[in-house]
Parts: sequence; C-alpha cells; structure tokens
Amino acid sequence: MKLAVLASAVALAGSAAAWSLTDTFSGNGFFDNFQFVTAADPTKGRVVYVSESTAQSSGLAYVSGGNFFIRADDTTKLSASGPGRNSVRIMSNKQWDQHVTVYNILHMPQGCGTWPAVWENGDNWPAGGEIDIVEGVNDQGADTITLHTSSGCSMPASRDMTGSHTGLTCDSPGSNNNAGCGVAVTQSNSYGPSFNANGGGWYAVERSNNFIKVWFWRRNDASVPSDVKNGASTADSGSWGTPDAYFPNTSCDINAHFGPANIIVDIDLCGSWAGTSSVYAASGCPSTCVDYVNNNPSAFNNAYFEFAWIKVYQ
Repeated sequence: MKLAVLASAVALAGSAAAWSLTDTFSGNGFFDNFQFVTAADPTKGRVVYVSESTAQSSGLAYVSGGNFFIRADDTTKLSASGPGRNSVRIMSNKQWDQHVTVYNILHMPQGCGTWPAVWENGDNWPAGGEIDIVEGVNDQGADTITLHTSSGCSMPASRDMTGSHTGLTCDSPGSNNNAGCGVAVTQSNSYGPSFNANGGGWYAVERSNNFIKVWFWRRNDASVPSDVKNGASTADSGSWGTPDAYFPNTSCDINAHFGPANIIVDIDLCGSWAGTSSVYAASGCPSTCVDYVNNNPSAFNNAYFEFAWIKVYQ
C-alpha cells in the first residue's frame, strides 16, 4: 500500500511539472534540424521517399509564409510496373527521453490512399518504443493515438482520458496484427478534412517515467492553454486538463520500453493499413488503392503537411 501511495504521488508530481523549452523548429529550421529519409517504406506503401534536394527542387518541401510544408507529388501519372509516387519522410537529428513536444499543425494530408503520420520513435524498433501522435488512413474517422513496444507492455481498460481505447496490448508485432495499444480521439476534427477545414490545431505529447499523455486542441478551441497556443518558454502540462490519451505504467515499465526518440513525419500512400482491401473499401474510395494512387495525381493536391512550428520541452 505504501509503495502504491508513493507511486501515485510521484505520478501526480510528474503530471504537474513545468517543462522548459529546449528546441524550436520552424520555417527553414526544419531543413537544418531534420534529415530526409530515403529508405524503402517499411509498410510497403506506394511511395518513394525522396532526398532533401529532390524534395526542394520538385516542390515537395518548402517554406511559405514562415510555415514549413511537405507534400506528396500531385502531378505524375505512374506506371503500374514502375516506382511509387514521390513523397517525403523526415526525421529529427536529435533524440529526447522524458520531454513534452507541442505540434502546431495547420494542415495534414487528406484523401483516398493517404496514410499520414506524426510520431516519435526509438532505436531498434520495437525495443525503443513508438508513440503515434497523429495517424489515420483514407480520411476515416478521428485521429488514433497508439503505442508500439516490445513484449510485456499493456494498458488498463479504464483510465483517466477522454478518448476510447481500441486495443490494450502494446506489444509489436504481437498477436494483434501490429495494431498496438491505441486510443481513438473523440473529436472528429482531430484528423483529415475536418481538421483542415477548422484550420488545424495543436497536439502535445508528454512522456515521463510514469506515463505518456497526448492532448489535442482544435484551432478555435477557447480552452487551449496559453502556453500551448503561444509556444511559451515553459509548458505547464499539469494545467492542461484530462488528456485525450493516457498510457500509465500500471502494467508497462515506460522507462524500460521507451528509449531516446526521434520525431518523424511522413506521408505514406496505401501500404499495409491504408491499402488493405477491406480498409480501403470501407472508406468508400474508388478502384483499388494502388490503381487510384497510380492514375489520379491531382487527387493528392491536399496531401500535404503544414507546420507553424514544433517545440520540445525538457
């Protein structure tokens, strides 16, 4: 009992901590602090992730109005026997352990075949852990926030969060088809066209030794905390209210399952989730995912991310 009380006190103290700003990424700073990953897509998506020079010369990565954009190609019709559609995957040069990250996103990719993601990933997957902060496919539903870990990590069904769990076993690949332990955000404008129509919003993730929490606030939400909205020099996560997703260390040693992590942002197309025939068909999308991506370049006009900034606190 004494140990349980002590653990609760430590968790409470961690949740009320004020974090100090250590890193700001905005505008051209993304080019200085992120690398463009050109490795083959691990989910076998219908994409080719291009280099920084190719992305810039072909208009797939640029700064406009002080904001940073990455996008998928929307001009090229593909050969069925050729490579996939050019796209972008970036990864931060720096890694962080315990921290808070605030993402100020004005637009995310939308459309049939799209699988955009903003995530934080450790080394030697899944041993280093993965936190999917923004993820979805084919404009389906609200955002899904998910953890992927090595074996021995699970979540309680009942916990203090506004979202609803979609799985309790975080082990990956695991027996649940690599679904991880997910939480569906209740706000429909947390993802896709509804998110974009609302001018985007803010996502924040807090990682301590005792828990991982993720919050979402829509752009016109009157309750968005001022330190989040303004990217203040300190972040008081203890004043942010109930998170959309809460992953406690009840049956998961957070410190053991999550190592130093990079921030990753990518725009995948089709692949092992968006391109699965049953998932794609359930989205009401035409043809097959691969055929649609091959033959409809203009359908990807809105397949882009726009970031005002990303800020990291420790």
